[in-house]
Amino acid sequence: MKKVVLAYSGGLDTSVILSWLVEKGFDVIAFVANVGQDEDFDEVEKKALKTGASKVYVEDLRREFVTDFIFPAMMGNAIYEGRYLLGTALARPLIARRQVEIAEKEGAEYVAHGATAKGNDQVRFEMTYAALNPFLKIISPWKDAEFLSRFKGRSDLIAYAKEKGIPVKATVEKPFSEDENLMHISHEAGVLEDPMYRPDESVFSMTVSPKDAPDEETLLEIHFKDGKPIKVVNLNDGTTKEDPLELFEYLNEIGKKNGVGRVDMVENRFIGIKSRGVYETPGATILWEAHRDIEGIAMDKEVMHLRDMLIPKFSELIYNGFWFSPEMDFLMSAFKKSQEAIDGRVIVSVYKGNVTAVGRESPTSLYDRNLSSMDVEGGFNAFDSKGFINIHSLRLKAHYLVLREKDPYRWRKQL
Repeated sequence: MKKVVLAYSGGLDTSVILSWLVEKGFDVIAFVANVGQDEDFDEVEKKALKTGASKVYVEDLRREFVTDFIFPAMMGNAIYEGRYLLGTALARPLIARRQVEIAEKEGAEYVAHGATAKGNDQVRFEMTYAALNPFLKIISPWKDAEFLSRFKGRSDLIAYAKEKGIPVKATVEKPFSEDENLMHISHEAGVLEDPMYRPDESVFSMTVSPKDAPDEETLLEIHFKDGKPIKVVNLNDGTTKEDPLELFEYLNEIGKKNGVGRVDMVENRFIGIKSRGVYETPGATILWEAHRDIEGIAMDKEVMHLRDMLIPKFSELIYNGFWFSPEMDFLMSAFKKSQEAIDGRVIVSVYKGNVTAVGRESPTSLYDRNLSSMDVEGGFNAFDSKGFINIHSLRLKAHYLVLREKDPYRWRKQL
């Protein structure tokens, strides 16, 4: 029998796909990735075996998710289209990487996933497969003619699951899609496909409404070394976390109860379709704000501006599934260099959905209080500014003279 390693979640799609692959004569090895979703993994494993898997791998990838994906993304201030912190996009290459490793360990010729043909995840999985082991053959049922002829949509999947005795939570009446991990939860499909529909509180499952959050600010002190968070201290109660996973989970805890990190947007998928997504990203929102703030005091101006020019491309590469690519290696090297000596601590206020940096301190600070002061000279020669402005205005004066000569009436009118 041909072996295939299936990225398995235990949901409707991958459960049906598992059974379908068994029908087609494959020896299916189910791979379940624990990336921080709220799931009973013992039950998922039992369900996979009951559905026909010959073996099940349940892998705890939470620590790798934080250290190898979330923190590096934060060092580059990754944010897609100015709003989305890329929770799903960052988890997919991690899952696919481990899936490839399991396929190699098991001697499997095939890997499979349940991502749809309209979405981004199909690209993220398959680009990772190609980058890490191009000899693996890919089974993508939602792009398979035989599978598509049998399953037109969610209703057919549910009917098949009932026929095969596969327990599923989905119903025809509530076709609602969610993807959850340690970093975020996303909500899409169903009523959310109407961009004018305002989701009620039943949609949100990770954060409380800012209106219901405590009427008291939480002050957090976040320490950084070379751009990476190394410690969080709650200044309200003294709680301290230093382990990367525990640190991130604690930021999530604070963000959740304070209604932090909700985003409702229409975004551009890689394949060109616009989609509406509602996201909850509590801990990462706090971390991104603090990291950006420590850079303000410790990063060189020109390095910061060059790095900021790269953020949209960096975010796009993550979103589009190119985590393992030559261009990503290049950008990561640049970001790593930019983070040297980004050290210090930032104090943030977390209050009713808001995260505000209220203080920062760095042993590698480039901030000179005397030099920037409006009250003292601080070694700054005010007459230097006169020549500085004269030099930078030369091209503007030349531009004006050329345009005045070309269209004198327009310039007389403006004067």
